[in-house]
Amino acid sequence: MNIHLDNVNLQSLSGPNSFAQKLVKYAQQNGHTFNIQQKPNAFLCFIETNRQSCEVPLIQRLDSVYFNTNADYHLQNANIRRTYELADGVIFQSEFGKKLVTKFFGEHPNSVIIYNGADVEKIESIKPVDNPIMDKYENVWSCASSWRPHKRLGENIKYFLEHKGDNDCLVIAGEAPEKIKAPDIFYTGNLMHDTLLALYKRSKYFIHLGWLDCCPNVVVDARACGCQIICSDSGGTKEIAGEGAILIQDTEWDFEPMELYNPPKLNFEKKFNNLHNSEYNMKIVAEQYIDFVGSHL
Repeated sequence: MNIHLDNVNLQSLSGPNSFAQKLVKYAQQNGHTFNIQQKPNAFLCFIETNRQSCEVPLIQRLDSVYFNTNADYHLQNANIRRTYELADGVIFQSEFGKKLVTKFFGEHPNSVIIYNGADVEKIESIKPVDNPIMDKYENVWSCASSWRPHKRLGENIKYFLEHKGDNDCLVIAGEAPEKIKAPDIFYTGNLMHDTLLALYKRSKYFIHLGWLDCCPNVVVDARACGCQIICSDSGGTKEIAGEGAILIQDTEWDFEPMELYNPPKLNFEKKFNNLHNSEYNMKIVAEQYIDFVGSHL
């Protein structure tokens, strides 16, 4: 099967595009191609397309929709919804994502939930980061994101400071807008993906207290690297955090538009163990993608 990727940049390191790189790798291992010079059997579109029609099946990969009342979310969603209505099939990244999109766009007649995957093969080949500063600590905690307000960096830091051991440190990847200074907190800025994986393999805990995330790739990667995940129970993160992850109870949301960049504070006392489990091996996830796309031919 030859698949054309739509709205994908394989040179980018962003979450969706890095996922596309993993998908291409494992689908090609099973004999499928992504050759834009040859006629496609199907289009796989990430989020939205500018195409007005398709002669072959169009599959949309969709995580979420816009609902922030501080922006024109109707305009932001317009082409995503048009793509949704044009698509022959839709791949959602979590149960939460499906509920959210269905609330805004209505039920799609042909959809599936496939969680994001980690490149386990690559992870097994990567050694934990070698850093003399980290060697001074018994346990390393880490977190990584594009740090917008709803990612709650401040809450991540607060949780660490309240729950760390006497000889623990926190490593924060990504450009942090707020830097709380402490002798056991380190800021790395943006890191290449392989370096992030090496950091996760060195970490005991990975914190992701984001508000209403759909299916964050950083959590899938950290889980695959062996980290215990600490996350909020809002959104779809708990679905991919793995059994035994620590969940912090979040404010319930009614799926109505709201001010996303003003997330509620968390009560760290309200926590419990995760019972959700999901597939995270990208080799299997790629097979699920190929099966769903192929079912429309």
